[in-house]
Order: sequence, then C-alpha cells, then structure tokens
Amino acid sequence: MAMGTSEAVLQIFSRAVPCLFGSDPCFSKSELMSPFEYRVKSIKKRRSRCMLKCSCMTHIHTMTHQLHGNGGVLCGNTSIHRSQLQSCKCQSADSVSGIAAEAGNGTWFVDNAKKLNPINGVMGTPDVLEFQDVQELKPEMEGSISNGAVETARDTCAKVRVDSIEEEAWDLLRESMVYYCGSPIGTIAAKDPTSSNVLNYDQVFIRDFIPSGIAFLLKGEYDIVRNFILHTLQLQSWEKTMDCHSPGQGLMPASFKVRTVPLDGDDSATEEVLDPDFGEAAIGRVAPVDSGLWWIILLRAYGKSSGDLSVQERIDVQTGIKMILRLCLADGFDMFPTLLVTDGSCMIDRRMGIHGHPLEIQALFYSALLCAREMLAPEDGSADLIRALNNRLVALSFHIREYYWIDMKKLNEIYRYKTEEYSYDAVNKFNIYPDQISPWLVEWMPSKGGYLIGNLQPAHMDFRFFSLGNLWSIISSLATMDQSHAILDLVEAKWGDLVAEMPLKICYPALEGQEWQIITGSDPKNTPWSYHNGGSWPTLLWQLTVACIKMDRPEIVAKAIEIAERRIARDKWPEYYDTKKARFIGKQARLFQTWSIAGYLVAKLLLSDPNAAKILITEEDSALVSAFSCMISANPRRKRGRKSSTQTFIV
Repeated sequence: MAMGTSEAVLQIFSRAVPCLFGSDPCFSKSELMSPFEYRVKSIKKRRSRCMLKCSCMTHIHTMTHQLHGNGGVLCGNTSIHRSQLQSCKCQSADSVSGIAAEAGNGTWFVDNAKKLNPINGVMGTPDVLEFQDVQELKPEMEGSISNGAVETARDTCAKVRVDSIEEEAWDLLRESMVYYCGSPIGTIAAKDPTSSNVLNYDQVFIRDFIPSGIAFLLKGEYDIVRNFILHTLQLQSWEKTMDCHSPGQGLMPASFKVRTVPLDGDDSATEEVLDPDFGEAAIGRVAPVDSGLWWIILLRAYGKSSGDLSVQERIDVQTGIKMILRLCLADGFDMFPTLLVTDGSCMIDRRMGIHGHPLEIQALFYSALLCAREMLAPEDGSADLIRALNNRLVALSFHIREYYWIDMKKLNEIYRYKTEEYSYDAVNKFNIYPDQISPWLVEWMPSKGGYLIGNLQPAHMDFRFFSLGNLWSIISSLATMDQSHAILDLVEAKWGDLVAEMPLKICYPALEGQEWQIITGSDPKNTPWSYHNGGSWPTLLWQLTVACIKMDRPEIVAKAIEIAERRIARDKWPEYYDTKKARFIGKQARLFQTWSIAGYLVAKLLLSDPNAAKILITEEDSALVSAFSCMISANPRRKRGRKSSTQTFIV
C-alpha cells in the first residue's frame, strides 16, 4: 500500500482521537504501512461520574466504619417487632471469598456486527473513536483508501465504542453498590443526580437487584449475591403490619434501606441497621408478590453459577423456601391454579388493570416452583409440600398453555364462541364474549406467531401483550417449544411496535382515552405510551437475551442490543422511554437507573457465553409432560364426590 494511503488513514484517525495517534512514540511510520494493522492501544476511562449523596447511607463506595466482633447469624424465622431494628452487631450473614474472574465483555456480537445494521449512535465523550466521524469523512477517503481500509476503520470504531459503553456500565454498576457492616449487600435502584426527589430510589429493591445479581454472578463476584440472599432472608421473619393487619408469613420485602442510627444510650456512637418495606410505605400500599419468587430464582442461579450449594442447604434457607411456598400454595376460594393477586403487585406496581391472574406472576410462580423443587432437601417433613408443588405445576402449565395462548387460529375460535354455556364440556369455559376482541388485535395479530395473553378471569380476557410474562414463560418452559418459537416470531413480526428505537415495550398497546381514565384512574404517570402504560424499558433486554439463547435465536437480541447501544449511554441510562416508537426519554424517568445498566451488561455477557444462561433456564420436566397429556385426554367431567381430607404439611 502506498505511503499516502497510510498517512491518510492516520490523519483520519488522528482527527477522531488525537490522543491515540501522533503523540505516541511507539507509532512510527514503519508501523503504519497498512490500515489493517492499526490497533487502539489505550482508552482513557471515563471517570467523571455524578455522585448522589444520600444522608442515610454512610457506606456506598468507600468504607470508613470499623467492625468489632463477629456476630451470629439469625438462623430461625422467629417474629421480630419492627421496633427492634436489625443491627450489624448481632445480625451478620456468613461471607465467602469472592472469585474475581476477569472475563471478556463479549465478542459474539462484535464478531457478527457485519451481519447486522451498522451502529450509528455515538457517545458524548472525546475519548472514543466515533463512527459518525468516519462516515462524515468517507467522501475524503474514497479517493485514497481502499474499501477494505474503510471496513477496517468502521469495525475498529464500532468495537472501541461498544467496549467503552460496557466499561462505563460496569463503573456505574459498582458505584451503585450498597454496603452493610463492611460487606456489599445490593445495589440501589438509581443514582440520578438531576433528581431532587429521591422517593425510594435510594433503596435496594428485590426485583431490581436481580439483573445486578446475575451480572455479578457472570463475572464471578459471588459475595454480594450471597450476602443479599441471606440478609433478605432474615428480613422475611420481621413483623409486617398495616392498620392492625398482618399478611401471611413468608412474604419477602419489596425493598430495604441501610440506615445509620445512634446507639441506645450513646448519642455519640452509631450503628447500621436494615429497614425493610413490605408495602406499608409503598405508593398504593401493595405487597410485592414477585419478591419471594425472584428470591428463589436468584438462589438457584447462585448455586449453579458459584457451585456453592451450602447456602441453599442451610436450615434457615430451607425454611425460608418452604415459607414462600406455603404462602403461594395456600388453599383459597379460587377455582384456578393461577395465583390471584391485586393490581400493582409485580414490576407493574401501579394501577394498570392487571389484578386477577396476571401472566407475569404466573410465569414467575411456575419458575419458582421448579427451582424450589430442585433445591428442597429430601426429608420426611417436605413430602407433602413437594406433592402439593407437583400437583400445582401440572395444573398451572395446563391452564396457561390451554387458556392463555392466542394466535390467529385461536382468535378466530373466540370470534365464533357461543356464550352462556352451562355444561361440564363447554367450549367457552370462561364465558368470554366475542365482542371483547378489539379491532386493534384483529389487525395486529400476524399470520405467523402468537403469544400468551396478559390475564384471564370469568368473562374477561386481557389481550394486551406483556413482554416480561411472555419472555419468562419461554425461559421457565411454561410455554411449549412451539409456543416459545411463536412468541419470538411475533416479536420479529412486530419489531417496529415492540422494539422500535429502544427495546423493549413493557406492554402493547397502551391504554388510551376513556379506557385509560377508567382502568388507571387517570394516572398522570401512566399516560398513554409512558411508564407502565406502553413505555419501553431497557432492563427487559436481559430477559429477551435468555429467551433467545434458549430457543437458539440469538440474532434477535443481538439486533435489539445494537439498537440500545446507539443511545442508551448517551441518554444516561434512563429508567424507561416514552412514545410509541420510544423516541423520548421518559418524562419522569430516573437517569442512571441501575437495572437498565445491569440488564444491558447481562445481555452482553450472556451473548458472549450463551452456555451461562443455564443458571436461569428451567427445562420442561418429562413427568410434567406426561401428566399434561393425561389431563388433555381425560374426560372433562371429573368424578364428583367427597374429597378426602388433605394432609397438612409442617414448615
């Protein structure tokens, strides 16, 4: 290659990042004879981070507190009054040495970047090779640089930029870590320096920590996840009361906060305590049904990732699992195997018309049951519980697969339903009126693909598409293999609606007009195409990644990640995006939202090592498949008679 060509390439790169070329004596002319030999030798880390100062958390990043004594672990599940704050002097979780594994941030996506659309976004930093600069200079290059050189320049710019985004994400995730008694215990929800109203975003949320915990597990940093599991377990036994009423034992908190309080009788000394919220202080006062389910899922992931099964084998952990199961499997008035919950009891924690049997809760419930069955110790006291668990798994899988599934064929069947059927072999078992089928659904449903509806109750089907419920149904094998592929087919077919300019819609479509007024109560935060009402949430990337990896279709999520990388770092990692196409940062979205950061990192880590997704995936049980087939072939009219007395199981 001519010297003029090499110098032209050098000049172009120097204009983009002068700090990398020109001033380094290592780069001599003899080393710059071919543009294919260019390598970026160093990148300055972005260290300017806005820190959120929180008066009630004394140990966010640097620890100054000196510990005294070892303290014991609360192994029982005895009731503790809220006035007795959990103190670090007597309630410390066991710790294990973390393994710092330096792993690559992901090469699968980068190596396959040419197969996808080019990355057009840029980061707002002078220390990154900007692809946009190269595109603007392309006319100048065409006369002196071969097409191969341009391709090399483009690939180098894209790779450096992606690496910089990941590096920034890890810095931000570590800055969000919360410490308790000198040990990491979780990550706060958000560290937005632009917001003066913190609300509860400075707390550690159970559901929000899940992607953070998975990211740390994939990096081999196990201590923070172990501490989180054990300390939240201790909070499970706290007394929970609102207006003289207490929920069932086994409820896990929605969130907790590390507070520094004066020692009794000594105002000059302080101690750290954990202060949980079970819904008593939450907006709407709703108990978090999903917290315990996520806790079980994370516990299994920790054991599979770290190889440390001693945690799940502990007596207090086994008891905690049983308490959650007992709460979920308790007999009630409902005729269905699905969990009956109030509005706002999961990720959608505001009034959005999901009360009843929302798909998200059912998918997490099914997944938690499978994980718990895998971890429960085989002992006499667990026999009845495991029997009840297996029975529920069979009934739940049949119910969801048979009655929640909808595609063009099923939609046509509903359209022709007869109503007011009174018989044991009725086709329209839930008395669904065909007029419930909305015009948008008739036009929106693709000929190839389908999904699980959002909710099912007598005379009511919620036809909205809820992303988390459908994705976790794939991951947990609640959906069949054919249904799982059909869900991903629908995501591809409706890419412009569900992904658009930022993945991923939390639900589709949004409630609008009078429907929005009636169902949400005219909620000013859940306006159409905002927040939970059709907003786009980047954190859902990691669930999409696991689902795509399980179904061997990683190209779908790779394309979604590429779209996210165009702007998520430049937009300062928002909580959610607004409008139909996700063009605006959410009007009330927090910036530097931790689970947006962690969701991106988990997606990248899993794409680079798809085998690691096994810590989250549960495969379909052959025994369940057999039982499922028996249910389908059985006579719809069951034998009626006196039910034998049920045995109670002891926790």
